[in-house]
Amino acid sequence: MNLNNNRNQTFIKRTTKFWFILAGFIIGLIFLKSGKAALSYTSSDKYCVSCHIHPMADQSWKMSTHYNNRTGDIVHCVDCHLPPEGHGYLFAKAKHGFKDVYGYFFKDSAKINWQEKKMLENAKGFVYEKSCLECHQNLFPVKLSLDGGNAHLFYTTSKEPLSCINCHLNVGHFDKNAIHAHNTNFGVTVTLNQAVYTEPAKVEKFENFNEKIPGTNVSFDMIAIPGGKFQMGSPDNEPLRKKDESPLRKVTLSKFWMARTEVTWDEYMAFFRATGSQGRTEGQVINRKNVDAISGATPPWGAPDQGWGKGSRPAITMTWHAAYVYCQWLSKVTGKKYRLPTEAEWEYTCRAGTETPYFFVGNPKDFTSSGLLKKIFGPDTGSISSRVVYKVNSSSKTKEPQSVKENPFGLKNMSGNVAEFCLDFYSPDTYKEDSTEAVNPHGPATGLEHVIRGGSFKSDARDVRSASRDFTKTNAWLVTDPQMPKSIWWYSDCIDVGFRVVCETDSTVGK
Repeated sequence: MNLNNNRNQTFIKRTTKFWFILAGFIIGLIFLKSGKAALSYTSSDKYCVSCHIHPMADQSWKMSTHYNNRTGDIVHCVDCHLPPEGHGYLFAKAKHGFKDVYGYFFKDSAKINWQEKKMLENAKGFVYEKSCLECHQNLFPVKLSLDGGNAHLFYTTSKEPLSCINCHLNVGHFDKNAIHAHNTNFGVTVTLNQAVYTEPAKVEKFENFNEKIPGTNVSFDMIAIPGGKFQMGSPDNEPLRKKDESPLRKVTLSKFWMARTEVTWDEYMAFFRATGSQGRTEGQVINRKNVDAISGATPPWGAPDQGWGKGSRPAITMTWHAAYVYCQWLSKVTGKKYRLPTEAEWEYTCRAGTETPYFFVGNPKDFTSSGLLKKIFGPDTGSISSRVVYKVNSSSKTKEPQSVKENPFGLKNMSGNVAEFCLDFYSPDTYKEDSTEAVNPHGPATGLEHVIRGGSFKSDARDVRSASRDFTKTNAWLVTDPQMPKSIWWYSDCIDVGFRVVCETDSTVGK
């Protein structure tokens, strides 16, 4: 009897266990199937478009070569914006999904800086290199152009960290201003709506004047900057300073003139139309009858103004060499001595007699956007936004001069809008090597890169301080230029650097 009872109990336990296992298996299958269905649905183009609040993302994608192409193949959202399966797909999906959901419920899409999100440095965070290479496994197909072959060869051999979107940033979302082709119509035509100047400004004493470019209707203001002494660099207790800003050194400068604003597109286009050669390509030499003529820039690739407009906006994307030649040309047509400012002249005019981090009152720690608390609560923008075009208030593009107040010398946009080329070669140890009192210093005698100053519309508040220093990155700024040799006139990968000019006083002008 006991034996039968034991057998029955064993049978019941095994049967119960079987049904539990079967039920668990069925429930697991249901969860797995529903999980796969949910994973599939939330990876569909329809879901991506419905969830994302990026304006016109759907339209720009359907206009791109990833959707509208001769083969009819569609590159879906997740093909670019998630890595391939087995390469962190689920983790990336969870990470981006959380951000998207948070943004959908807690952010105002009208206040999001979409222009900034489209920039290369930000796009690298949500476009995956492995996904590009998953589809484009052959980087040297038969029909690849010579320029494309050179670019892909550079990609495979470069020691610099490159990604596919360095060159192909806009293939997934069409941008009419990013067409990668020689812009041979750039600067060809111009309509003159007012009288053309026949001669430059006559300057008989040291005071502000309005320079006129002969043969054009373009003029610009030059401000008389008195000579003087100042402390160049930043003190050890200045918040958010950098090592290359020290030690402080005493500098004495002679008087000079400086342009009220950065060189505008109107000014630069006068130079381009007068000296450029539309049929010339990089590396070619143009023979002119006038041996003193200045040979200017070749046609650019795409739209150098990024589609933001020209006019009084600062001219951008030209190289340091182009800015240097512009000054030579301007000197020739006006009969004066124009050049780029030295680094000392630039900081002196930016400070305009002040010794604080900015030419106005304010603490860099209050203005900076760096740090978790600043991302949540936002930085102080009270006194800086009306005086500096920087990351917080720029909408990720340049602005016209009237958007900010001038500094005590009467200059605009010395800080922000676009960073500015200086005449000096860059060295992080310049101040250490020349720590005694310097008179009209010109920086190192040789070097590979040049100083840039002032920060730009892409800069955090820490980088628009009067003492903040930076330098050109020639190789990095020419990565996507497909030409061999690379252009000496236009940067393909730098949209936030321009320049302003100074005019020297000599025996015939300004005494």
